[in-house]
Order: sequence, then structure tokens, then C-alpha cells
Amino acid sequence: MEYFILVVTIIAVIIVAKIFSWPFKKILKLLLNIAIGLILILIVNNFGVKIGLHVPFNKVTALVSGTLGIPGVICLIILNYIF
Repeated sequence: MEYFILVVTIIAVIIVAKIFSWPFKKILKLLLNIAIGLILILIVNNFGVKIGLHVPFNKVTALVSGTLGIPGVICLIILNYIF
């Protein structure tokens, strides 16, 4: 009986860990994308000075670069260059 309770407890812990690890992975991926987007925007701002290109970093650009990653930064550059 003790082994049965031990096995059920281990299985329950594994299931709960799997359930809670999914959102944690998504949050980590989003934070990584935001960091990559910030670095790319800073690089664009440093090298874009020569051609008059400046992409401000605020909540909206952080959200776009965080959710879309590199294509989002490219889209921000194109939108900023057009407008």
C-alpha cells in the first residue's frame, strides 16, 4: 500500500510539473525574444544614424519585437522608414 501511494504521488508531481512548465517556457521564450529585439533595435539605432533611421524602444516596440522576433524588428524598421 505504501508503494502505491508513493507511485501515485510521483505521477501526480510529474503531471503538475508538466502543466506548470508549459507557461514558464512560453514566458522565457517571450523574454528571450524581447531581449533579442532590444539588441537588434539598439544595433539599428547605432548604425542607422548615418541614414537618419531611429526606432524608439517603448512598450509597443517591445511587444512587437517580443512576439514577432526578428521579423517584427524588420517590420518596425520598414514602418519607421515609411512614416
